[in-house]
Amino acid sequence: MSDRSGSVRRIDPAHRFPCARRCTLSAETLDRAAPSTTGGVAVRNPARWRASLHRAAPALGLFAAARLTGMLVLALWAWHVGRSPRALLATSWDSDWYTRIAAHGYGRTLYWPDGAVQSDLAFFPLYPGLVRGVSAVLPVAGGTAGLLVSWTAAGAAAWGVYLVGERLQGRTTATWLVVLWGLLPHSIVLSMAYTEPVMTALAAWSLYALLTRRWLWAGALAALAGLSRPSGIAVAAAVLAAAGWELWRRRGRAAGRLWAAAALAPSGWLAYVVWVGVRRGDPLGGYFAVQDGWTSRFDFGAGALRFVRDMLTRPTQFGFAMALVITAAGVLLFALLALADRAHRPPLPVLVYTGVLVLITVGGSGFFESKPRFLLPAFPLLLPLACALTKARPRAAVAVTAALAGLSFCYGVYALTLAPMAL
Repeated sequence: MSDRSGSVRRIDPAHRFPCARRCTLSAETLDRAAPSTTGGVAVRNPARWRASLHRAAPALGLFAAARLTGMLVLALWAWHVGRSPRALLATSWDSDWYTRIAAHGYGRTLYWPDGAVQSDLAFFPLYPGLVRGVSAVLPVAGGTAGLLVSWTAAGAAAWGVYLVGERLQGRTTATWLVVLWGLLPHSIVLSMAYTEPVMTALAAWSLYALLTRRWLWAGALAALAGLSRPSGIAVAAAVLAAAGWELWRRRGRAAGRLWAAAALAPSGWLAYVVWVGVRRGDPLGGYFAVQDGWTSRFDFGAGALRFVRDMLTRPTQFGFAMALVITAAGVLLFALLALADRAHRPPLPVLVYTGVLVLITVGGSGFFESKPRFLLPAFPLLLPLACALTKARPRAAVAVTAALAGLSFCYGVYALTLAPMAL
């Protein structure tokens, strides 16, 4: 790889010894990650981006192959049972809400006999806005536009995931990281008209911007992530953590870009939450009242524990059992990530981003079956597994990959055609 000036060739130790790079967020880490600048502004270097895309190409090819195979398996089964693959991917569950918002704006509310009130204000506006924009430019319907947005975002997310992994642990581990992310049991969501691909793309690129000291880009992408999903606040938390560390390191002497990034990062999430609150007549609590109507609230895991207790004492659906296993695995992987030695522990913003996502997922109540989907943007959880596969024997790595692929493809079919609960 070239150095920051792009003129001197040097060998990156992490490429020779995968998983051996020091990953703690320190002055050394940030200085090494700094981009070329002229007058404090990052130099635009298209050749650098083309080179990064060239390095990521094998990982992106494997990711595309995984997702296309998953969609093909789903399509074959859907045709076998007389279902439309496009309808399953474009209009299932939350996808229908997003496409309705894109077509008609906000204002839909469902009232259920048990007293539940479900308002479309629970859904953040960036994704339906993108869907509406695509529908206005291309001759496609809302569901197809949603798929185009999601597929494009999934590709951008895989590229960003690769760059973050490469920065932390080298090319081989970064490739495994992308492959594992594309073969998660619930990765069918990456092929659906859902918001997770968009949020993951924004999160991955924001984290990469932090690792390369592009503060304004990191803040702007975090603001957009905050407009994509409620859990988008995790990206803002990462930016604020990195900015706080840098402020402490500089003893309070910070450039204006640092302050601007810190102010910009949470602005998208806060703007929508306050807008919903004003519309509901309660600026601070209105949005959370809307979420409460969906039985979605943060109670530090009390509701989830009650659900697990009931699930373990009576017959349950396979989807609930899978959700429990995947969520528990996510908690375990985060513990491994946080307690790893200095060679394997990720930098502070990556750790904060992942930790906030895990906390939101575990501490939230309602829709227990959706917890694996909520963890989908938490791709750094897969770093320990990617490192292990980097060092594994080829035969063992192939066997693990094949097993994950089989689980991913079969679970995608189950979730969209057989499961009685929402994804």
